[in-house]
Amino acid sequence: QVQVVESGGGLVQPGGSLRLSCAASGVTFSLYVMTWYRQPPGKERELVATIGTAGDSTTYGDSMKGRFTISRDNAKNTAYLQMNSLKPEDTAVYYCSARARFSGRAYWGQGTQVTVSS
Repeated sequence: QVQVVESGGGLVQPGGSLRLSCAASGVTFSLYVMTWYRQPPGKERELVATIGTAGDSTTYGDSMKGRFTISRDNAKNTAYLQMNSLKPEDTAVYYCSARARFSGRAYWGQGTQVTVSS
Protein backbone atom coordinates (compact mmCIF):
# COMPACT_ATOMS: atom_id res chain seq x y z
CA GLN A 1 0.00 0.00 0.00
CA VAL A 2 1.00 3.61 -0.41
CA GLN A 3 2.62 5.35 2.52
CA VAL A 4 3.79 8.93 2.85
CA VAL A 5 5.67 9.64 6.06
CA GLU A 6 7.03 12.98 7.21
CA SER A 7 9.80 13.34 9.79
CA GLY A 8 12.21 15.92 11.16
CA GLY A 9 9.86 18.31 12.93
CA GLY A 10 10.47 19.64 16.39
CA LEU A 11 11.11 22.71 18.50
CA VAL A 12 13.61 25.27 17.24
CA GLN A 13 14.56 28.78 18.28
CA PRO A 14 13.88 31.76 16.02
CA GLY A 15 16.62 32.06 13.42
CA GLY A 16 17.31 28.34 13.56
CA SER A 17 17.05 25.64 10.91
CA LEU A 18 15.31 22.33 10.42
CA ARG A 19 15.24 19.79 7.62
CA LEU A 20 12.06 17.85 7.06
CA SER A 21 11.96 14.57 5.18
CA CYS A 22 9.10 12.93 3.33
CA ALA A 23 9.47 9.27 2.45
CA ALA A 24 7.01 7.71 0.00
CA SER A 25 6.60 3.98 -0.52
CA GLY A 26 4.29 1.88 -2.64
CA VAL A 27 4.55 4.30 -5.58
CA THR A 28 6.95 4.90 -8.44
CA PHE A 29 8.42 7.92 -6.71
CA SER A 30 9.97 9.45 -9.81
CA LEU A 31 6.50 9.87 -11.34
CA TYR A 32 5.14 11.89 -8.44
CA VAL A 33 5.20 15.62 -7.89
CA MET A 34 6.06 16.30 -4.25
CA THR A 35 4.59 19.19 -2.34
CA TRP A 36 4.92 20.52 1.19
CA TYR A 37 1.99 22.29 2.80
CA ARG A 38 1.59 23.67 6.28
CA GLN A 39 -1.27 24.51 8.57
CA PRO A 40 -0.60 27.07 11.31
CA PRO A 41 -2.77 26.85 14.42
CA GLY A 42 -6.22 28.26 13.74
CA LYS A 43 -5.47 28.93 10.08
CA GLU A 44 -6.03 27.26 6.74
CA ARG A 45 -3.55 24.97 5.07
CA GLU A 46 -1.15 26.79 2.72
CA LEU A 47 1.35 25.84 0.06
CA VAL A 48 4.98 25.82 1.16
CA ALA A 49 6.84 24.41 -1.83
CA THR A 50 6.51 21.96 -4.67
CA ILE A 51 9.05 20.12 -6.79
CA GLY A 52 8.65 18.41 -10.13
CA THR A 53 9.35 14.77 -10.82
CA ALA A 54 12.92 15.32 -12.02
CA GLY A 55 13.71 17.90 -9.36
CA ASP A 56 14.37 20.63 -11.89
CA SER A 57 11.21 22.64 -11.29
CA THR A 58 10.34 24.22 -7.95
CA THR A 59 7.84 26.74 -6.69
CA TYR A 60 7.48 28.37 -3.28
CA GLY A 61 4.93 30.23 -1.25
CA ASP A 62 5.72 33.93 -1.03
CA SER A 63 6.70 33.94 2.64
CA MET A 64 9.09 31.02 2.17
CA LYS A 65 11.11 32.30 -0.78
CA GLY A 66 14.78 32.68 0.06
CA ARG A 67 14.48 30.80 3.35
CA PHE A 68 13.15 27.35 2.40
CA THR A 69 14.54 24.92 -0.16
CA ILE A 70 12.72 21.87 -1.47
CA SER A 71 14.67 18.98 -2.96
CA ARG A 72 14.26 15.30 -3.73
CA ASP A 73 16.31 12.16 -4.07
CA ASN A 74 14.51 9.77 -6.39
CA ALA A 75 16.96 6.99 -5.55
CA LYS A 76 15.85 7.21 -1.91
CA ASN A 77 12.15 7.87 -2.61
CA THR A 78 12.42 10.92 -0.38
CA ALA A 79 11.70 14.62 -0.62
CA TYR A 80 13.18 17.21 1.70
CA LEU A 81 12.40 20.67 2.96
CA GLN A 82 15.34 22.66 4.29
CA MET A 83 14.06 25.52 6.42
CA ASN A 84 16.43 28.31 7.46
CA SER A 85 15.96 31.59 9.32
CA LEU A 86 12.86 30.21 10.96
CA LYS A 87 10.34 32.62 12.47
CA PRO A 88 7.62 32.08 15.07
CA GLU A 89 5.06 32.45 12.29
CA ASP A 90 6.50 29.33 10.66
CA THR A 91 5.00 27.32 13.51
CA ALA A 92 2.62 24.82 11.94
CA VAL A 93 1.96 21.21 11.15
CA TYR A 94 3.84 20.47 7.94
CA TYR A 95 2.31 17.97 5.53
CA CYS A 96 3.77 16.22 2.53
CA SER A 97 1.77 15.29 -0.54
CA ALA A 98 2.72 12.96 -3.37
CA ARG A 99 0.68 13.62 -6.51
CA ALA A 100 0.86 11.39 -9.57
CA ARG A 101 2.08 13.42 -12.53
CA PHE A 102 -0.43 12.00 -15.02
CA SER A 103 -3.50 10.90 -13.05
CA GLY A 104 -3.36 13.63 -10.42
CA ARG A 105 -4.13 11.18 -7.62
CA ALA A 106 -2.61 12.43 -4.39
CA TYR A 107 -1.46 10.76 -1.21
CA TRP A 108 -0.87 12.59 2.06
CA GLY A 109 1.21 12.04 5.14
CA GLN A 110 0.06 12.54 8.72
CA GLY A 111 2.10 15.68 9.22
CA THR A 112 4.97 16.72 11.45
CA GLN A 113 4.84 19.54 13.98
CA VAL A 114 7.28 22.42 13.70
CA THR A 115 7.37 24.89 16.56
CA VAL A 116 9.52 28.01 16.42
CA SER A 117 9.83 29.57 19.85
CA SER A 118 12.39 30.89 22.26
